[in-house]
Amino acid sequence: MYETIRFEEQENIARITLIRDRINMLMVRELTQVCDHLEDASECKVVVIEGHNGHFSHGIDFEEFRPDQPMDIHGFNKWEKICVRIERLPKAIVALIDGTCAGGGAQLMLVADAVIATNAARIHFNEVHLGFLPGMATFRLGKMVGLGRAKRLIMQCPVLTATEANELGIVGQVSDDLNAALDETIKAFGPIHTDAVTLARRLLNESFSTDFENAIGNFLAAQHRAIHQTAFLDTIKSHKDE
Repeated sequence: MYETIRFEEQENIARITLIRDRINMLMVRELTQVCDHLEDASECKVVVIEGHNGHFSHGIDFEEFRPDQPMDIHGFNKWEKICVRIERLPKAIVALIDGTCAGGGAQLMLVADAVIATNAARIHFNEVHLGFLPGMATFRLGKMVGLGRAKRLIMQCPVLTATEANELGIVGQVSDDLNAALDETIKAFGPIHTDAVTLARRLLNESFSTDFENAIGNFLAAQHRAIHQTAFLDTIKSHKDE
């Protein structure tokens, strides 16, 4: 069905496997189709993003650029839009990192709610050394690791081991048994009430750019929505029955 990715869905878990070494516009279009399905038709609660053949992604495909023609920002805009769509899916998002995770692959990793990496993982925001910018990693990474660390990672482009990324908080768990670690992570998410997950993620993502007065207003609006959902009403009923 797809040329650059493989998509599988079983019960509550959907898996997106990046089967192309580098990200091109066809991959962006195919990820867009998958997001359409996940938003409109899928009842899964967890989306797993993983690589293929011992690596996650080598980043952008430079073969799609023509140095003899004017540079066009359109493709970068499309990439950022699909990253945001994945980040805002009403599911828990888990990234499994093995081997190389560079450039756009590292950007994609940042939109996940949980990241698990093997000891073989090498995470590299390498764009500045190549003469361009690491997308909205310039926005997300500072919030995740602090401004000083983000400056070093983006401007000096060090290659991080899984342990180093774990110490920075980029990776949540290091394990060479990705499937076992994935099972643990999914259990840790609990029942995954999708509305609560989506609202909590949104408030967290907004927390660095919203003042307290607006933040509490946003929280109360989100809480009002959450407590009218089936999950919270079922919680009330179960406690009354105890």
